[in-house]
Amino acid sequence: MRIFATQRYAYLHRAVCALDPNFEPGEIERRAFPDGEHYRRILTDCSGHDVALLGGTVGAEDTLEIYDLACALVHRGARTLTLVVPWYGYQTMERAALDGEVVVAKTRARLLSSIPSAAHGNRIALIDLHSAGITHYFSGNIRPVHLSAEAVVLGEIRRVGGADFVLGATDAGRAKWVEAFANQLGVDAAFVFKRRMSGSKTEITALAADVRGKAVVIYDDMIRTGGSVLQAARAYMDAGASEIAAVCTHGVFPGDSLSALRSQGLLRDIVSTDTHPRAVELAASESLTVASVAGLIGDFLRSSLE
Repeated sequence: MRIFATQRYAYLHRAVCALDPNFEPGEIERRAFPDGEHYRRILTDCSGHDVALLGGTVGAEDTLEIYDLACALVHRGARTLTLVVPWYGYQTMERAALDGEVVVAKTRARLLSSIPSAAHGNRIALIDLHSAGITHYFSGNIRPVHLSAEAVVLGEIRRVGGADFVLGATDAGRAKWVEAFANQLGVDAAFVFKRRMSGSKTEITALAADVRGKAVVIYDDMIRTGGSVLQAARAYMDAGASEIAAVCTHGVFPGDSLSALRSQGLLRDIVSTDTHPRAVELAASESLTVASVAGLIGDFLRSSLE
């Protein structure tokens, strides 16, 4: 299998290609013209080969890079094309609440669905979507696959939680995930319930579970600014928790949000996977632990070769 990657996912490209001798790193020539336009050329022969492209939709330019490279890989003769998108970045706008709102998760899915089909078809693999229904936005010649980072996440929850802890949710929206994870780990689950006060403000109205004297590990599928995690952490501390840690699949952390989150002094540990390049950037300079999903991606790609 020939494996390529967008520029911002070079770190995950290296990690995945190192897992199996059957994974051959694909080469791309890149340079920029004086006006900022990008030059890209696929150097590795793809004719008759299974091809994978790693890249997240971190921003509009990243999304277009995926689209441009994928189209070129098909034209280079890929037998099959698998897009691996660890971070699908339009999950806030995955549905319309008001008339006229643009459902960006759907429009971007339509864009990626329009990539020309490889000889034996296209797939797109997405990891821990905030809403599983997003897979239904893809259509035509592309087949969506929803991968779970459960094994990586559960391992990190167990590591930071220790021998005795409670697994906490940030709100009722994550309750099913947290309950399922708690059952697998053999620990109690805790839930906070919120009431929305305005478009951006919520307040805790209730807490379900006894956390007195216990460590709490909060799980959320993604942490952006960390507001929900902080609000939940305060509620658990007020209820008597001894210490708090947070684990997420997707660590987005825009701007100085991680520093601001740390400055509150509520969280002993913060853990994320490397689905988003921002988490990898911050791991070297701030107290953030990053666990890799390279093994998950490698297993998925390996299964397609069997």
